[in-house]
Amino acid sequence: MAGLAHQLASNWWLKRGVWAWAFRDVSWVVAWIAKRRRAKFIQKPPTPLPVPLIVVGNVIAGGAGKTPIVIALGERYAARGMKIGVISRGAGRAGEELRQVNASDAARDVGDEPLLIATRLNCPVFVGKDRAAAARALLAAHPDTQLILSDDGLQHHALWRSAEVIVFDERGIGNGWCLPAGPLREPWPRAANPAVPEVWLSRASTSNPTETVFPEDAHLIQRRLSTHATQADGTRRELAEFGDLPCIAIAGIAQPEAFFSMLRHAGLTLAHTEALPDHYHFDSYTLSKYQDSGAVSLEKPVFCTEKDAVKLWKTYPQVWAVQLEVEISESALLALDQMLGALAWS
Repeated sequence: MAGLAHQLASNWWLKRGVWAWAFRDVSWVVAWIAKRRRAKFIQKPPTPLPVPLIVVGNVIAGGAGKTPIVIALGERYAARGMKIGVISRGAGRAGEELRQVNASDAARDVGDEPLLIATRLNCPVFVGKDRAAAARALLAAHPDTQLILSDDGLQHHALWRSAEVIVFDERGIGNGWCLPAGPLREPWPRAANPAVPEVWLSRASTSNPTETVFPEDAHLIQRRLSTHATQADGTRRELAEFGDLPCIAIAGIAQPEAFFSMLRHAGLTLAHTEALPDHYHFDSYTLSKYQDSGAVSLEKPVFCTEKDAVKLWKTYPQVWAVQLEVEISESALLALDQMLGALAWS
């Protein structure tokens, strides 16, 4: 029911229709509060950290693809010899305690996205409701860290940052209004903060026939699925090898249909798709409906995202995970490097 409500809201957020106008007065209050909070921290910024911190966030509600950007940036700077650390709130986890993420942790305890980041980047990852405290704890435990990436936290103004990477998906800024009349968490354009440069990344370069507005001067990012899938034991197969086999696709992410569409585009024949709520835990989930009676292996290959695999593999190691690959434009990477030009990246 919550997922349906969010989908309906997402649809009216793309234009200034009757439902959006019905909540317009409330959105003014949200915008005013957001402006006040941002202005407060611009005038009196929080205590700086001893290392640069880049916040990767979004101004629109719902998933916009932040985590893949964090992973891509982490891989880029780690390849340059930087000691990377990541902080996150750990959306969807049980509890809010501050803790380090280990690859053996359960996603329910640390969050599926932090667990995926820790697995992919093999770097220190700390989760906590207070991201500033998480950053300090990370540095205390790993004092050789040279750069911290924050997965989300754009509106967590108590967290000091060196730069911000703001991610947009195909919705752009929607109808340009704040919640609940529109998708914005804060007014756009934002009040300028001379001390914190921004880089904008967008999955869409042009407007569409709706009233949806896209930010100007945003750098383009491309997303595509890997050409292969992987099981829990490391077994790897090219997607093309599955040919015309009827397949099953499961996704507990913000936009499941986007994953299903990409699988079809890769040539897979999807006999069944199952869209689940974002951050779905899979604790009591069963694939028995897709199995022969008494069969040990699945009748049809089952595909999921990497984010879902860190949870599904604990029970179903034979499920195939397909990695999402992100390509950030060279202009965006150059802009980010220039922002952090005071660092010795080599």
